[in-house]
Amino acid sequence: MRRPPPVPGRCVSGLLAVVLAAAVAVLGAAPPAAAHGTLAMSTPATGATVAEPLATVQLYFTERVADNAYFAVTAPDGGRVDDGWTHGSPAPLDKPVREYLLVDGKFEPREYATGFPAVVKLAHLPAAGQYTVSYLSVASDGEPVRGTMSFRYTGRATAAPQGWRPPTTGPDPSLVAAAEQHETSGHGSPRSAGASAAPAVSPAAPGAAASPAAAPADAGDAGGPGWLGWLGVVVAVAAVAGVVGWRHRAARAGGPSARWPWTRRPAAGRAVRRASAARAAGRAKSPGEKPRPATRGGGPRRGPAGPGEAPEPAPSGGPRLGDRGLAVVVGGLVVALLAGFGLGRVGAGDGRAATAAVGGSPAAGSPVAAGDGHQHAAGAGAHTHPGDGDPAQAQVTGTTVSAGGYTLKPVTRSQPAGVNADYRFRIVGADGRPETRFAVVHDKPLHLVVVGRDLGGYQHLHPTMAADGTWSVPLTLKRAGGYRVYADFATTAADGTARPLVLGVDHQVPGAHTPATLPAAQPRATAGPFEVEMVGTPTIGATVPLSFRVGRAGAPARLERYLGAYGHLVVVREGDLGYVHVHPDQELVDGAPRFWLTAPGPSRYRAYFDFQVDGKVHTAEFTLDLG
Repeated sequence: MRRPPPVPGRCVSGLLAVVLAAAVAVLGAAPPAAAHGTLAMSTPATGATVAEPLATVQLYFTERVADNAYFAVTAPDGGRVDDGWTHGSPAPLDKPVREYLLVDGKFEPREYATGFPAVVKLAHLPAAGQYTVSYLSVASDGEPVRGTMSFRYTGRATAAPQGWRPPTTGPDPSLVAAAEQHETSGHGSPRSAGASAAPAVSPAAPGAAASPAAAPADAGDAGGPGWLGWLGVVVAVAAVAGVVGWRHRAARAGGPSARWPWTRRPAAGRAVRRASAARAAGRAKSPGEKPRPATRGGGPRRGPAGPGEAPEPAPSGGPRLGDRGLAVVVGGLVVALLAGFGLGRVGAGDGRAATAAVGGSPAAGSPVAAGDGHQHAAGAGAHTHPGDGDPAQAQVTGTTVSAGGYTLKPVTRSQPAGVNADYRFRIVGADGRPETRFAVVHDKPLHLVVVGRDLGGYQHLHPTMAADGTWSVPLTLKRAGGYRVYADFATTAADGTARPLVLGVDHQVPGAHTPATLPAAQPRATAGPFEVEMVGTPTIGATVPLSFRVGRAGAPARLERYLGAYGHLVVVREGDLGYVHVHPDQELVDGAPRFWLTAPGPSRYRAYFDFQVDGKVHTAEFTLDLG
């Protein structure tokens, strides 16, 4: 007598194997970040408030910094107050830190209890406010060590020594070249401005492993699979365990319960069908013809065997798990998941703790680097997109029409001068289909920036996307000539993570064109009725703070949030039109928006600072001459 095929034990075993393999894959998918020679602590501590005058700032690294390392201290007024630096004597760290080193293709943890200080001398403290220390070095393994730390001074102003002049030198060119070469040579993802070489260090007790509890609740975005990934694995394990348990009980009980639960029928319905089957069995079509067993959906009759019928054999569906075997399998999966979750939290915690240790805490306001090189300031994140063009310039983007598997495809490549025309385009993936999943960054899913090849005609626009993935925005270009159109966006992957990209394409306005002359570098600019002062000195290869003070009629202007921030800064390089987009700290610092900028290399740049007052957006433009 035929029966519906029961669930084979091999299928259950296969499901368990798949889940176990998935758990192992998740565990192995989150190796700790490699880092070496990172900043472990400082005196004063990052984010600290100091009331008494200081003569030095001491930065403790996990190894001795290079002899040609670069240090600069920026005062609240944007001027430098550092007066050279020296190596200090090694000293115990407040808390040991852990770094992960790549050894023979594997990440090996190593704890450091000793710090190697760089003692940066301060010439004077000209005013109360926030002071920032920028540093650049290269570790013994070639990794760049780059970042900032900040502290607030509330004491009295001190005078500069007689004859002292603020330094104007930048980092050693060979140091900058070594850092950029390592960042773009495949050894790791590009380091971002304001980060400490993406450190992977964490406080730990001497000789003890880092505790999973040390990681913050949102550590899933620090390189591990994240809580969503773990939730998916746990749900899968629970589902398989439930199937196994149900199948195990059904096999022991036998009968209808051995069928899949969603194919069962109410007991009353089964009784009616069995009664009908019994009546049908008593009515043979011809003498000698045996009654046919009642069926449901073409299957055999269920229940006890009738007169003359052989008893139905017990379903044999393959090997069954006993209570002990079931407990061992499910218990093993739970243990594996808990262990993997702990390891993932340790790795995530390491990276986050390191960020706080080097000035990435919200209190300090220093930027934090994500694993892909995308920069985020504390809270909202100052960030620069990693380079998708010239590999020698890790901080420059927008020099290519394709990057990261995506291509910017405009519908038209030109338009008449002075005509308001719809600029339409698509972002196409590697499969040739328009991308439609975009992450909202600063209140918009995509920012479109247009700049003339002579660095004039700047516009910051926000197109809208149709259901088919076509973006459109009204665009007017008053002058003839060539333009560069940048699409600044972040795509959303299947796992919910966002990847920032900037793609650039040329656009033409036919007609006679006379390039405008780039204005000379000046720290002040006019934007409508406002006077804007840029405070700070951009430095090639080093991360420095830039603040913008906005005033009107001699009084500070009341800035409003625009696109989720108190301002936006786009920097475009002369020549290849390399694009750098940096966002400010979440809050104003000493009453002004503050940005963290790493100038990619020697050149002239045009900086466009967008800000909003009384509901209207204005743009102040500055020339940066870093030749």
